[in-house]
Amino acid sequence: MKTTKYIWLLCMFLLPTVLTSCNDSDDYFSDDAQSTPISVTQIYLEDYESSVPDRAVTFARLGQLIRIEGSGLYGMRAVYINGYDTYFNRAYVTDNSMLITINSNTPVADAEEEDRNIIRLVKDNTELSYSFTIRAASPTVTSVSNTLPKAGETVIVYGTGLEETTKVTLPGGTEITTGIESDEDGAWYSFTMPSGITESGSIYSEGANGQAATPAYFNFDECMILDFDGNGTQGYWSWSETGSMINADDLVDDPVAGSDRGKCVQIIPERLITAGGVMSGKPRASECWTAGNDNEADDWSLMYSYIPAETSLTEVALQFDVYVSEDDPWTGCGQIQICLFNNFNFAGIGSDDDGSSNQVAFYVPYIQSGEIIPFYTEGWQTVTIPFSEFNKYATLIADSESPTFADVVTDRNAATYRNFGMGFANTDFTYDGVSVTSSTFTTRIYLDNWRVVPCKSITISDYPEDEEE
Repeated sequence: MKTTKYIWLLCMFLLPTVLTSCNDSDDYFSDDAQSTPISVTQIYLEDYESSVPDRAVTFARLGQLIRIEGSGLYGMRAVYINGYDTYFNRAYVTDNSMLITINSNTPVADAEEEDRNIIRLVKDNTELSYSFTIRAASPTVTSVSNTLPKAGETVIVYGTGLEETTKVTLPGGTEITTGIESDEDGAWYSFTMPSGITESGSIYSEGANGQAATPAYFNFDECMILDFDGNGTQGYWSWSETGSMINADDLVDDPVAGSDRGKCVQIIPERLITAGGVMSGKPRASECWTAGNDNEADDWSLMYSYIPAETSLTEVALQFDVYVSEDDPWTGCGQIQICLFNNFNFAGIGSDDDGSSNQVAFYVPYIQSGEIIPFYTEGWQTVTIPFSEFNKYATLIADSESPTFADVVTDRNAATYRNFGMGFANTDFTYDGVSVTSSTFTTRIYLDNWRVVPCKSITISDYPEDEEE
């Protein structure tokens, strides 16, 4: 039905093309046409893929085709949208309507104040400025700096089109309208975490380009693996003063002043740093595990009530928090290896652990876009690694298969030892085109709050009330 409507609509606007050859070509530029007053009664969005292909709207986005309806439009010489001289084909102009595409180069946030959200219609002897909201592409969210913040901590939401964010709504409905900062290029906005937020879910924001939403992982601790403060159980065995195993005595208090997060794990224990650090070329320099087979919480099927078994692995992730001091940045060498169960040697990237069928992932934050950049954080920072990026599942997806969260749970429960663990390897490796040669390592890297979270991206439709006809 909607296709028929759109074909009819196109035929209506193609009619002037047929009639042009029958008319005096000067009629368009005649004194009468150039002097007739211009009026606009409504603007419509033209989208044949929508259930409403000719929709009355109060705003439009860059690149969209709109239809201006009114009178006195025949003879239009120029159209300026947000001050930008916008091309149109006069073959699609009648006295009562015209079609025009909003050029992708049209300024939005950086438009001159007097031009912003104005469509200026110009003929030789008359013109009209019509107020109409112009937005850039729909805003998107790519990451959140800290998804388990304490009250008073700064949260930064990264993405595109987030400029002029004026309102943030947290899970549970708490609204923030003051103290919000946002990047003038739309790359981020920030707010201070209020007290008393107990619910988890998505952060919703409103800005110059409309609404945006984070995945539903904000404040999400329902599927905690290990937080070193009683949620989840740490496992350790064969501990020695110089060994790689991390036990409860190796845990440290939150090193961030005023954060008060309780205990966390220093992935290179202080006893090893004090003894001179981790020597170059050393695999399995340190390791920290959950309790494994004897602990009920290590059966992740318990998480199905929060993250359904059939959830695609592109929509479920491992999260943890990291802190590295600016005074002692992580750079030059080392890697964190993440293992879904205890069947690997912490030998790092390029080793037998790094096989296409292995349930491992690696964290090397100081290598960014093919360069080594010293890594540190301002307070605690959240790391999100979708399970689709673990080697085995990434390989399956590359082969056009669709692994689910149930595959992760099944693989873990089928393992001889289902301990989940992270460890540090100080070996030579190549990552993102960068070759890393190991050296003695003494940097303090703190980790906390290992958890499984939903990470499905949320796209907010401009017209959620749409229904297929």
